[in-house]
Amino acid sequence: MPSSTLAHRFRLAPLAAGLVLLTACATGGGGRPPASVNVLYAQLDQASKGYETALQQAREGNGQASEQSLEDALDGLKQAAARCGDTPGCDPQRFFSVFDRLLRLKDGSFFAGDDLDTLGEEAPEEAVAGAAALPQAQRSVTLLRGHKLSELIAMNGPVKAALEMWLTQWRSNLVDTWINYQYMRYEMWPQYEKADLPEALLFGIMAKESGGKVHAVSRSGAAGPLQFMYATGLRFGLNNEDGFDTRFDPSQAARANAAYMDEQLKAFNDNLELALAAYNGGEGRMRRMVGGDTDVSFYDPRIYNQLSEETREYVPAVLAAAWLFLHPDSYNLHFPKIDGAPGRITLKRPASLSELTICLGSAQGMDDGWFRTLRNLNPRLNPQAQQPAGSELQVPKQLEAVYASRCVDGPWPILASDLHSAVVPQVAQADPPPPSRKVRPHSRYVVRRGDTLVAIVRRLGCSDVQEVSELNDLKHHRIKAGQVLQLPTCR
Repeated sequence: MPSSTLAHRFRLAPLAAGLVLLTACATGGGGRPPASVNVLYAQLDQASKGYETALQQAREGNGQASEQSLEDALDGLKQAAARCGDTPGCDPQRFFSVFDRLLRLKDGSFFAGDDLDTLGEEAPEEAVAGAAALPQAQRSVTLLRGHKLSELIAMNGPVKAALEMWLTQWRSNLVDTWINYQYMRYEMWPQYEKADLPEALLFGIMAKESGGKVHAVSRSGAAGPLQFMYATGLRFGLNNEDGFDTRFDPSQAARANAAYMDEQLKAFNDNLELALAAYNGGEGRMRRMVGGDTDVSFYDPRIYNQLSEETREYVPAVLAAAWLFLHPDSYNLHFPKIDGAPGRITLKRPASLSELTICLGSAQGMDDGWFRTLRNLNPRLNPQAQQPAGSELQVPKQLEAVYASRCVDGPWPILASDLHSAVVPQVAQADPPPPSRKVRPHSRYVVRRGDTLVAIVRRLGCSDVQEVSELNDLKHHRIKAGQVLQLPTCR
């Protein structure tokens, strides 16, 4: 059970009262507004009344009608807000405040004024009935440690700025993440669901980390769809299996990420922003900054000003992507409909993933081709290596029939094989002289418990992970307590 302070911090003000106050502010005080503004504010008032209707319908067990009432209220609100900007004397911020609250209601926060801990034996029967009327999928998406995810996303300046980035410069990456995720969802989402974590959070992290590219590797050595560093991955069971780095496995990466987030949420008393900052910037550093004050805001200058620019951008970007996962239509964003049902094929003739991509072409409307999806679903395979006949491959179910019609017989597999076996002439060149590299004197360092190679190099300040790894003949940047490392001496 959360502490009383935490429960108070996470509890929204009663939304019905909040909406009434907002519309009252819109129509009273400061002189009488023009008639045209009053018309718009009347529509604002009507949108707020849509909440009352939706609440009553939810209590009556009519979840579908309740959802429709909220949709109608949002549509009316958006239309009025669009005219507000061109109407002298109209305050757009009032519309945004109601819009923000209605979106949170749409997530199922019908009883946000109640203490979330009281929705049990002592809760009013109509409240329990209303909550039960919500679709199970909706509840599983929005719950986080007993709180609605949308309650934990503050719609402040940094999150709004990140929303703009996702809807403009990062838009193609967001849509690509959505497409990639839909085909891997059956592997990744169950891992988060088992940990009682919201799917929107998983999507937000992946959007910012890799865009749903399973084989992504960063310059710092983070790898996989959720970008685990090697040492951190080992802590959560990601290791090498028969030469395959399981950080690249979507299911195992999602399991490890859920375990990591669960650990950090416990360490930071369910402060989601601090947990995300730890994921990006290092949990040790965050714990030192926060100390015992886990109620401190991520945006408190004592914390925010000490963070790297990357982490200051990362946290609101993840939250903004999660918010858009929940509310795409409300931001004029339309994710494509994807049939991500899993399937498999048994190769009737030898083929590589590259050859299959050529055979499949743009089947089922995939204009960019199926290479990325085939790689994501078969992460252990070298995409250029031919797999023998009889091999089983994971594919979207919709491709099973396409494979049988295009890639078993006919011209396409012949063309794909011919292109795949093409030989590129090798031009003999004289070996270039080895690059001159100034040899620096070395110092000795004894690895301490909790050290990582990245952290040691950062403290050193004059080298990089690759140099230190090569200097000490390290495999996978792995170190252990008590090991003696040779480090370049900084001058």
